[in-house]
Amino acid sequence: MSMLPVKLSHASRLVNHGPTVLVSSAHAGRRNLMSAAWSMPVEFTPPRIAVVIDKSTFTRELIEASGYLALCLPCRAQADLTWTVGSVSGRDEAIETTGGKFAHYGIGYRDGPLLGMPLVEGCIAWLEARVLPEPHAQQAYDTFFVEVVGAWADERVFQNGRWQLQDVPDDLRPIHHLGSGVFSVSGPTVSGRMMDASAG
Repeated sequence: MSMLPVKLSHASRLVNHGPTVLVSSAHAGRRNLMSAAWSMPVEFTPPRIAVVIDKSTFTRELIEASGYLALCLPCRAQADLTWTVGSVSGRDEAIETTGGKFAHYGIGYRDGPLLGMPLVEGCIAWLEARVLPEPHAQQAYDTFFVEVVGAWADERVFQNGRWQLQDVPDDLRPIHHLGSGVFSVSGPTVSGRMMDASAG
């Protein structure tokens, strides 16, 4: 797998189709990972994304302490991982005593080159981002607005600033959470064409 840099002007395209994301965080030697179904681009340049992170999560505690996070896009092959890390707390005693979710579940990662956030191995895209201060949105709606400072994608599925999903193995396709651990998979693409004006 080769993860290539994505131009920041194209970073919003990584999430504009509504995939489930893994939100990773790190601060003071501790790290955590959770899944999130609610994220979306809100600005192209600079690339800004909104993501909902509940007040009760350990991930949020670390994000608020560091001011940073990473969004990792899992693929179909990681559906079990995605459901698991979204269903258990990093504060669970059994998980804490084994070194956190990454160690407890044997999740491979590398430190992000710009902010040092954990980037999950096997994902098909990564985005490192800094939190924009929006205290009302965070407190009232659990919504964080972040600005992407670096993005990378698997060249097998994302090339020249666009997803290339027509002829890729199913295990490499992005996933979308439908509820209760059920995911749908991004399918083949369809290109729209401009319609002719009505003759009326």
